[in-house]
Amino acid sequence: MKRAARNGAPSRAARPELVYRKLRELIVRGQLAPGTRIVETDVAQRLGVSRTPVRGALQRLQQEGYIVDSPALQQSRPTVAPLTREDERELFSIVAEVEGLAARLAAQRPSTEREQLAAELTSINEQFRKAAEAKQHNHNRLWELDEKFHRRYVEVAAGPRLLALYEAVKPQAERYERIYVSLLARDLSPSIAEHVAIIRAIKAGKADAAQHAVQTNWRNAAERLGNVITNVGERGHW
Repeated sequence: MKRAARNGAPSRAARPELVYRKLRELIVRGQLAPGTRIVETDVAQRLGVSRTPVRGALQRLQQEGYIVDSPALQQSRPTVAPLTREDERELFSIVAEVEGLAARLAAQRPSTEREQLAAELTSINEQFRKAAEAKQHNHNRLWELDEKFHRRYVEVAAGPRLLALYEAVKPQAERYERIYVSLLARDLSPSIAEHVAIIRAIKAGKADAAQHAVQTNWRNAAERLGNVITNVGERGHW
């Protein structure tokens, strides 16, 4: 039996994952702004770990596009990746295709399952509408509800391979999704209406329409957010 870590400290095997999750959270929530340099020794000291798990976490974050390196410099200097219109458009386009296929499959489920799913999606979208219309916006709540809406029909209909693709790409879009609900919270009515179109198509069993509705929702979101990114600036502190 393996000896438990002292004082509740994470095991050596768990440390790289914990470091990765912590750094990713800081990046996604904007606490590590685009362009911020990440120093291994500083991160290791802050999290109370050695540089080895930090280095592994940084490599994983770089593979997923959260951080970039500076190849022109002699010494590696990982920095938080900039938020760009090109990157946002690519990510949202990929998510649109993956989720669109899931919605298509959802619309092909038996009618009783479609009706149940439609009822759940309607409830989530109504909560999203109320949160969007509140005098003071809770951006985390808005993101959570939007995430819950899309994830629900994916989980209901996607097979293991499609779900694996979804789990691989969707987290990379989270930075942009959070920016979307924070910068466009004053008018989320287009998103709410597009959600209604998704619900209606799934409930009616119209596979083509369901797939198209999801793709339209993500492509329109990419365009709306892209315009904001262009106006605010790609490397700004969001």
